[in-house]
Amino acid sequence: MSEFWLISAPGEKTCQQTWDKMMAATTRTNNLSTNHKFNIPDLKVGTLDVLVGLSDELAKLDSFVESVVRKVAQYMADVLEDSRDKVQENLLANGVDLVTYITRFQWDMAKYPIKQSLKNISEIISKQVSQIDNDLKTRASAYNNLKGNLQNLERKNAGSLLTRSLADIVKKEDFVLDSEYLITLLAVVPKTGYTDWQKTYESLAEMVVPRSSHLLFEDNDSGLFSVTLFRKAIDDFKHKARENKFTVRDFQYNEEELKADKEEITRLCTDKKKQFGPLVRWLKVNFSEAFIAWIHIKALRVFVESVLRYGLPVNFQAMLLQPSKKTMKKLREVLNDLYKHLDSSAAAIIDSAMDIPGLNLSQQEYYPYVYYKIDCNLLDFKV
Repeated sequence: MSEFWLISAPGEKTCQQTWDKMMAATTRTNNLSTNHKFNIPDLKVGTLDVLVGLSDELAKLDSFVESVVRKVAQYMADVLEDSRDKVQENLLANGVDLVTYITRFQWDMAKYPIKQSLKNISEIISKQVSQIDNDLKTRASAYNNLKGNLQNLERKNAGSLLTRSLADIVKKEDFVLDSEYLITLLAVVPKTGYTDWQKTYESLAEMVVPRSSHLLFEDNDSGLFSVTLFRKAIDDFKHKARENKFTVRDFQYNEEELKADKEEITRLCTDKKKQFGPLVRWLKVNFSEAFIAWIHIKALRVFVESVLRYGLPVNFQAMLLQPSKKTMKKLREVLNDLYKHLDSSAAAIIDSAMDIPGLNLSQQEYYPYVYYKIDCNLLDFKV
């Protein structure tokens, strides 16, 4: 399970007692979760008014930063097209996997100095992550355009003979070129119609050069045949060919254009390879930055909410619980029993919710203890 519950409860005589009690309730007899202390430093409290306002701002910032973390992770998966199994090993925070980073969380004093006010710290994070978001849009747009242009060209070089580019199929010697009277056309003939073509192509119009048709290329369904005729018979030939279910491609051999097409594909392939390495490196670095910022936001929210709920002086224990899917419901009940004395109204809401099927409190999850969820499953596919 990559879901964590970040909770806090007020310190008993000491914060260690709060920790011991929670450990006893959740692990001693029933092994409901794997638990870790979550270290939050002594942050500047400020005034009650500021804390109340900050509580709302941090909730919005939490959603925004999480969305950026997910965007960067998902784009990493998109860029690593053929090696999606490698995505997870590139999604690291401070060089370690996400679970390790969360369970051993240490506040980054250099990035987010605790001498600053809580509001300033939240603004530092907001600016930093907004910059990552903007940079991602710019880089993704440039890379996607390149990738899109390349895919369009590659698509032209694949698919049915009726639509695909013929640049890599035909050669100069397949055509009568620079003739005032003669022209070579290319016809797509279904494989089932090869015999009909050979019998009839010379008589589809007047002035078709006898024995001028050659099979140049074939795929699973059709073949590409050349045929040479007088220019004045083109329209008549095309019309009769269509009646016989032969399709004349609208194609004129132009060496310069064909060469330009090939060069364009080579250039785009080279550009894509050139951009790929730096882009993946940027995504790795900035995923780490955004994820670290996100967990610091969670720490700020726990701190602010704990002070608002449990009062001053600051005295609470933040704890990180990792439940398993099977134990979630039971763990929630145990925590509710352990902390219901903290807020009787919350306990009443939870008790009544358990009795009312269909009542969804997930939009406004409220418990007698401070609670925030951290979901490390950041991708839409199972890696």
